[in-house]
Amino acid sequence: MKPGIALIVGAGAGLSASLSRLFAAEGMRIALAARNVDKLSTLVAETRAIAVACDTAEPAQVNALFNEVRQNLGEPTVVVYNAGRRLRGAIETLDPAEVQRTWLVTCFGGFLVGQQAARGMLAAGAGTILFTGATASVKAFPQSAAFAMGKFGLRALAQSMARELAPKNIHVAHIVIDGGIASSDAKNAEDQSSDRFLDPDSIAREYLHLIRQHRSAWTWELELRPFGESF
Repeated sequence: MKPGIALIVGAGAGLSASLSRLFAAEGMRIALAARNVDKLSTLVAETRAIAVACDTAEPAQVNALFNEVRQNLGEPTVVVYNAGRRLRGAIETLDPAEVQRTWLVTCFGGFLVGQQAARGMLAAGAGTILFTGATASVKAFPQSAAFAMGKFGLRALAQSMARELAPKNIHVAHIVIDGGIASSDAKNAEDQSSDRFLDPDSIAREYLHLIRQHRSAWTWELELRPFGESF
């Protein structure tokens, strides 16, 4: 894989940070997008990335994000959509406005980012778009209707894009993260070192594997879980 330009949307600690460090180590130039970029200062300095404030639910902000990345780094060759919003509650108590916001960030934002990424990659003739899913992408739990709606929709988006864009030399894949990620969900050092959680650095290496896949053997969906996780 030749070094390229990676845009990670929904950046923060955990998986996004691991992806940033790994991509930077591979010689890629990095752009990080988040609603609050102040939290990214350490990661930006470590990976020499640029940080762009963006609310993925807003079309104008997503357009501005890609324009800024193109002006400062060039056309992204890899785009990772890692944004999401969790909302729990009994179905009869959920606030419709909060449900709508959850869907907008988790699913609609993926469409906006995927659309912008596809436009640039179609013009370039190649690229990789990766969508981060969750257990809720394939299995909805009680009191998780809003999050499941968003993640089910994001999976459908990825599947449709994969079928549409693969013949045009653009690799689209959806990664089901079936379990908690250590750095964000572990409550103490013992949990972080155990096999109860997925290691974010190990997840990142699987994303890199997808990027490096030869187009004669592309994966459209990958499931990752700790060996002890039931499924």
